[in-house]
Amino acid sequence: MKISNPPNPSALMATARSFGNYDLPAALADLIDNSIKAKSTLIDIEFVPVENGVNVTVRDNGYGMSGEVLKQAMRPASSHPEEERSVDDLGRFGWGMKSASLSQARVMKVVSWSDQGVFAAGWDIDDIEDWGMDYFEGGEALAVLDIPPETDSGTEVLWKNTDRLLQDVGDDLFEHALTHMIAQSIDSLGLTFHRYLAGEAERKLAIRVNGAELPTLDPFLKSRPATQSMDKEIIQMANGNQISLQPFVLPHFSKLTQEEQRRLGGAEGMVKNQGFYVYRNKRLIIYGTWFKLIPHRDITQLTRIQVDLPNSVDHDWRISLDKSGAQLPSELKVRLREVVKKFNRRSHLVHRKKGVSVNTLGRSPVWNRLVKNGLIKYSINREHPLISNLIEQMEVMGEPFHIESILSLLESYFPTDSFLGDASKGELNQTMTNDEDFEPLIMKAVVAYIQTHPAPHTMKDLLEYLKPLEPFASHWVFVDEYIRNNASSVLE
Repeated sequence: MKISNPPNPSALMATARSFGNYDLPAALADLIDNSIKAKSTLIDIEFVPVENGVNVTVRDNGYGMSGEVLKQAMRPASSHPEEERSVDDLGRFGWGMKSASLSQARVMKVVSWSDQGVFAAGWDIDDIEDWGMDYFEGGEALAVLDIPPETDSGTEVLWKNTDRLLQDVGDDLFEHALTHMIAQSIDSLGLTFHRYLAGEAERKLAIRVNGAELPTLDPFLKSRPATQSMDKEIIQMANGNQISLQPFVLPHFSKLTQEEQRRLGGAEGMVKNQGFYVYRNKRLIIYGTWFKLIPHRDITQLTRIQVDLPNSVDHDWRISLDKSGAQLPSELKVRLREVVKKFNRRSHLVHRKKGVSVNTLGRSPVWNRLVKNGLIKYSINREHPLISNLIEQMEVMGEPFHIESILSLLESYFPTDSFLGDASKGELNQTMTNDEDFEPLIMKAVVAYIQTHPAPHTMKDLLEYLKPLEPFASHWVFVDEYIRNNASSVLE
């Protein structure tokens, strides 16, 4: 026997406030997704200070909704996540507009107009007994708007009682906090929808925030001549879906303005923002991740890879409700690890073009000496080409964290006390003094150079590459002679 056991309306809608992981930019982005689906070309976002907070409106010039379509759109879980959708549909779960709005406000209202009329609907989670939703037509619906429609069709979403925006902010700090919140939203939305703003989608989109047009934030700097783009790759998945990969290597920091560095690095800096930038129908959903294929390192911070997904792979990639998260399908891990290794080699070259980590003598040491708060620490120089090459090899083998653990172990348990005691006695013999031990290291460095640098490989370039590197720099006369006599056969 089956009986009806519906959820408590008030409890469910209150719970919906915590669906996903919405902050303000993510919530606004979900509303913009709906506007894009409605073929909008202009979206206006307004923050209006009111007593005890701020109201937020998002208005578009899309094709609007009929009364019946609006009722469906306002229904919680209005669509099944496994339903087949149009290729340009940015939604999935049927919760987006509702959960996004209620994550920020206790009251949401939607007004839509077209040649079919004007219709309005709203949810108030403090007044929702028996699933009671406000609904108006005609003049009553029009009265919900503070500003009458200025286009033949469109939709406006209104948030009131925004109890999760600027909460616990005193009157003396309110204006500053509101300005900061708007600025964060501008940066985030400019990145999330940069391909729509740039006209890369089927139509160019304009977004205004309090009347000012939203600037585009291209994370790849495609318009800059110094940006290096590499060949696009198409990966065919077992189920027939295709994934597109387009790698870019950003210009060296010396070629970027301070504002470009700020916007490209965001709050966490360039190192944190390297990696894959995953787009679903040209809308950014996750970025700044290597999906644990390799670690984030200084030497790869200029590498960014554009990944394009159709909405038909949502299940495979486990796209989250708020469209801010995804998981890499297991069948792609091996393939992408190979791709990452190839692409990052180019980033290494750009990074090193301006010189690797060097000491005051213009040399690249094996060990870095760090001084912080009066304390001295020695760390292995991971940007030393020989060490960097070893790390890359471990990444290809699928062991990036294994090699990092070993290096950290060596650093943490350096025998300081024993070293000082032995050094004071003059009994220390740590460096290579035997030619038979030193010569193989030189040839390994030559091989590493050939593997990490594009052809042609000349004797002059090889010597310039090795000369600043320790331990070769300290024994350069011997190294120079040995290479000239023994390395010619492996060079082009």
